[in-house]
Order: sequence, then C-alpha cells, then structure tokens
Amino acid sequence: MASRIFTRRAVCLLRQFHIVENGRSTSCGILQHASAAQQTLFSSQVHTFSRIPATALQQPATFLSSKRSFSAASAFPTHEVLPMPSLSPTMTQGSIAAWKMKVGDKISAGDILCDIQTDKATMEMESMEDGYLAKILVEAGSDEIAVGQAVAIIVENEADVAAFANFTSADAGAAPAAPPTEAPGNSATRAVTERPDLRATVNQGTPLRTSRAPANVEVAAPVGPDSKMLTVRDAINSAMEEEMARDDKVYVMGEEVGEYQGAYKITRGLLQKFGPQRVYDTPITEAGFAGIGVGSAMAGLKPIIEFMTFNFAMQAIDHIINSAAKTLYMSAGQIQCSMVFRGPNGAAAGVGAQHSQCFAAWYMSVPGLKVLAPWSAEDARGLMKSAIRDPDPVVYLENELLYGEEFPVSPACLDKDFLVPLGKAKLESVGDDLTIISFSKCVGLSLKAAEILAAEGISVEVINLRTLRPLDRSCIIQSVEKTNRVMTVEEGWPSCGVGSELSAIIMEDAFDYLDAPVERIAGAEIPMPYAVNLEKQALPTVDDIVRVARTLVNRV
Repeated sequence: MASRIFTRRAVCLLRQFHIVENGRSTSCGILQHASAAQQTLFSSQVHTFSRIPATALQQPATFLSSKRSFSAASAFPTHEVLPMPSLSPTMTQGSIAAWKMKVGDKISAGDILCDIQTDKATMEMESMEDGYLAKILVEAGSDEIAVGQAVAIIVENEADVAAFANFTSADAGAAPAAPPTEAPGNSATRAVTERPDLRATVNQGTPLRTSRAPANVEVAAPVGPDSKMLTVRDAINSAMEEEMARDDKVYVMGEEVGEYQGAYKITRGLLQKFGPQRVYDTPITEAGFAGIGVGSAMAGLKPIIEFMTFNFAMQAIDHIINSAAKTLYMSAGQIQCSMVFRGPNGAAAGVGAQHSQCFAAWYMSVPGLKVLAPWSAEDARGLMKSAIRDPDPVVYLENELLYGEEFPVSPACLDKDFLVPLGKAKLESVGDDLTIISFSKCVGLSLKAAEILAAEGISVEVINLRTLRPLDRSCIIQSVEKTNRVMTVEEGWPSCGVGSELSAIIMEDAFDYLDAPVERIAGAEIPMPYAVNLEKQALPTVDDIVRVARTLVNRV
C-alpha cells in the first residue's frame, strides 16, 4: 500500500545519499564545477557542496566524494559555479526568492547565500567554502530556473572578483540533465491511505443504479433566488445570540469571549447585549473554566464553553470525558449535563503541530458525548441551536478556515427556531458511481473533486456527516448499496480515525454491496509541520481525491 508520509521518503533519501567526506559524515552534497565531466547530487536537508564523479552516481551504496576545491576554467581565475539545487527527487525547476549576499561580499562556510523556493518547499542555500561572491547569474525573483543551472560564482581571492564582471551563464557550461522523474501515476503519495492496484470484485451485491436519493435522507436544496449569503462566523454567532435570548440559562464562558469579542469574533456583540453575568471572560485555564461549566450544567444551567482551539481542550479532557460524558450514566439518569464545548478543530494555516490536530476521532469514540462538525453556514447555525437545546453534552468542532467563508442559506435557515437534527447526515450531491463520505472542511474539497469527476463522466455522491456521534449509519449504508464504491476524506490521522470507523461500519453492514475496497484519504501520519508549504503536503487535496476516485472506478 502506498503511503503519503513524506518523512519516510526523506529518510530513505538521506540513507541512500549519505556522504562521508574528509573523515566526517555529511547529510548531502552538491556542487556544479566548471568541469562538464562531473555531476551533482543534492539532498533536501542541508545545502552542502562537493564534487561527485559521474561514475559514483551509479553506485547503489555509500559514496566517497573527492575533496572540495576550487576549479579553474579557461580565461577565468579559479572559481566555483553554484548550481540551482534540487530540493526533492522529482524537482526539475525552482526560483530564487532573495539573495542574502551581494557581489564582492566575503563569504564564510555556513553563510546563507539565498532563499530557494518551489511550489512544495522553501530552503536556504548555504556556502560550504570560504571565499568571495564574484557573480550573481540569476537575479532574485527569477522563476523556472532549471535544476543544475548556474546561479552564482564564488572565488577564493577578493582580487579575482573583478575578472567575472562579464561572466555569463554560457561561460559556466550547460546544466546537467534533470534527474529522471517518476510517472504521475506511480509517484510517491502523501496525505492519503490508498491501494493503487485496485481490482473490482465482479458481480458482488445488487447494483442499484439510480440517481435518486434514498428515502429519509436530507439532500442539499439548490440555491434559490431568495437565498442570502451568510458566513459560518455569523451563522454560529447568530445562533448563540438567539438561543441566549430564548433561554436565560444559556451563558458563554472562555478566554477573550467578552471584551475582545472572541479570538475569532464568534462571540461578537454578546457581552454588550447580555452583560458580564452571561458572558464570562476567563484566565488561561481550560481545566478551570471547563470544570466550572460542567458543574453549572449539572446544577441546571446551559453553558457554552469556548476553547480558543480544541488542542487546548486537552487541558480540560478530564472534565469533558470523566465528568460531562459519564455522569448521566453513573448517576442512573439523575444528573444531566446539558452544555456545549465549542471551538476550532484541526489545521488552520502555519500554526504548528500543537494547534493543528483534529480531535474528531477522539471525541466520537466517547459514550455520553454528541459530536458535531458542520461545514456550511446553514449547518453551523442549525447544529449550534440543536446543540444548545440538547440535554446531553455536545462537542461542537468548528474549522478556523471556514469562519469567513460565505454560503447561500435558505429563508428557513434564518428562522429563530431553525434546527438541524443531530445524528442525520446530508447528501450534498447525488450520484451513482462513487460515494465520498466527509465532514467539516473536507466536504468542500470533496464537492470540488466531484465537479471535476462529473466532467469525466463519473457521478459522485457526497455525504456530509454533520454529526460524528451518533453517525447516520442508514444514510451511509443506503448510499453504499447504490454506488458500490466508497471513499472517506478527513484531515485527521488515518490510524484509528473517522475513516477507520466508517470503513468498519460499511464492512459490517454493506460488505456484500462493495465492488472495491473502501479507500481512506487522510492527513499524513506526522505531527503537523509548521511551514505552510509542508503543511499543504500533509493535508488532503482535491487532486488526491480525484486521483483515488479514478482508481476506485477503474478510470485510471
């Protein structure tokens, strides 16, 4: 099974291209010298420079590079030609974002020369030699620079700098041929669990080929002329405001929910309307204010506890699980805990591993909790109202990147008593070739992929789960019975994830209807990288969904 965990690929590369040089170990090497008989080798962890004979590149084991030195070309003093490095085995070109040195500057080993960028990575290029920057051959901001193309010249002596005033890329020689790249269909994968060699099971189950939705399943209504646009932020805010006005037992508590109007402005205006007795600003103590909220819920109030991110809710996990979720059962139904734990869940953009984890699978495994994960503004509004009115503790998982996204909403959605029932999924699109099951932000990715696949004649049914606990098993199974092929999409980790539970349910209740194994697309099995470019590599994309879908329906 192919893995999209790019760290494995990086480790393999480092093992394969480890270099021992001058009695010490170095992670990688790269240098384009004036001699055309030499080739380059680069590993994407550290920029270092060395000469690698062409014959050495054929060796499968550890390489021994020759001693680094400056080389001479006719008509020019001794110099080094610095090439455009390769940041990955498949990279063929890149760009220079900025030069950190200027012509004539003295360079010491370890100095940063420039910033290299591609669509997948950013890295600083450092010098491994002492010398002087004699010539910049490629200016900052230049794009589509071929790997191996000369970008700068370094000389040993300051007096030699002037000799390179008229030096050009042609004087540096032709760039070496780009390394062979893998075919797109066989390239190493990321952020996805899949089987690239699918074989359909012939004549399994009874195909139900119809583009009509199954009975008792909600289907997304087409956008009407009377629809209004509403952001997810305003949908949640308006739902809380209306429920606080409806029931004076409802109150809000959390960090910066009052004076600051909420870290993401979800509680905007609530302090001004309801006062400090119903909108409580707290210190940075999740365990403290979550415990207060649980206790007040047991006493009959209806708190909405906001976590600035559900990553911080780990400080309050004892109150959420051992107190809120279990007390109704442990008290034989005598003590209820009607409350909502809400806040952003999953990845945002460049906020690091401690702020990017998806906790959907964690909470949906806990009896006593109800777990919601809205995608659209209409769902966000209706589910929030239902969560506040529900007698049980509800974990309401939002997505930071969806807060500012606008969605069309029906007039019914704006009614003060509009509710979305808990435990009911929704068909965002109806199809008969493939079912995609998703929740939260990944529903949008799935719908974009469905549009691309529709143009190829592949009809996709997209299920928006909305509620993760309890799951709408009926909707899932009825869709599988119709399409016979299933894919799950989530940003969380694949191990013991939401897709794992969905796969188990489908195997239990609809195995005979499957024409192919269930496929799971999920985040990479690593802590979320801080760098935005690496973060994109660790999360599912529309291209991932389209590629796996083609495989599932045998359209590769």
